[in-house]
Amino acid sequence: MSAVSLPEVVEELLAEAREAHSGRAGRTVRGHSDHRLRHTVIALRAGAELSDHESPGEATLQVLHGRVRLTCEDGDWEGSAGALTDIPPTRHGLIADDDSAILLTVALS
Repeated sequence: MSAVSLPEVVEELLAEAREAHSGRAGRTVRGHSDHRLRHTVIALRAGAELSDHESPGEATLQVLHGRVRLTCEDGDWEGSAGALTDIPPTRHGLIADDDSAILLTVALS
């Protein structure tokens, strides 16, 4: 059994994101070669974004800290700490309205 403290990871990655030129930092916390799910924490400084990109397949986004907007052609989704949504199966992007951190969970093939 493996365990990780998400609040500790969020704190570390937010500090990195605040200093990074890109305004973001990330770390896969579970889901390497022998798993069916990959869990990645992504921290974004307020105003930073992940530009539009293709859907990774079946995936969810959970807001761990702050407020974010998931953008796609079908409309935006706004979430704050504790909110969970499915990632749309279309091109989408992510914008941090505040210093934010999300948990991205992706089903691996």
